[in-house]
Amino acid sequence: MHLSIGQFIVWLVVGALAGNLAGRLVTLKREGLGRWTNLGVGMLGALIGGLIFNVFDIKLGLGDLKITFEDLIAAFLGSLLLIVVWWVAGFFRGKKKP
Repeated sequence: MHLSIGQFIVWLVVGALAGNLAGRLVTLKREGLGRWTNLGVGMLGALIGGLIFNVFDIKLGLGDLKITFEDLIAAFLGSLLLIVVWWVAGFFRGKKKP
């Protein structure tokens, strides 16, 4: 897969937006998880959500824009999934204290 600079910028924008929305939702704070953490969570969430949508052939029929709503929804849901896994891992790590 060839990734152009334009596609990379689109990834940054979608990841930042999805991570910011997910961070705000789970923390109920305006800053969410923090600027860079929101961006990282959003970009990883975009990968996870895009993979899930492709594997299960989920098509929302929202249009073929350069940045589709489907991409944003997939990135947002992937970000939420990543945060849940992060919290569960932290919960189980904390329980193993003697």
